[in-house]
Amino acid sequence: VQLQASGGGLVQAGDSLKLSCTASGRIYSSGVINWFRQAPGKEREFVAAIRWGSGTTYDADSVKGRFTISRGIAKSPVYLQMNDLKPEDTAVYYCAEGEMATLSQRFWGQGTQVTVSS
Repeated sequence: VQLQASGGGLVQAGDSLKLSCTASGRIYSSGVINWFRQAPGKEREFVAAIRWGSGTTYDADSVKGRFTISRGIAKSPVYLQMNDLKPEDTAVYYCAEGEMATLSQRFWGQGTQVTVSS
């Protein structure tokens, strides 16, 4: 499985940004596409996830109500719509395939930088 994250950039607080994760290869219906983020000097943290087969979504409490994970009919890309961005959302955002919300993912994409200025 190969994952390609894109869509990051520099925005101002309150702006929106939509990240994309393009997945190729065989992903089982039980698999999960996760978004994680890692801010400078901090541990990588779970953001949101979508189950490949059912489309069921999960959000971290820190982004609930502001971020939405979704996908197209073809399942890929998987999107992360980020609204009302805050400076504390500044991080490198990664998509990964594996189990729900765990750092022990099977596959990781390269990150995309999101910078939110105040």
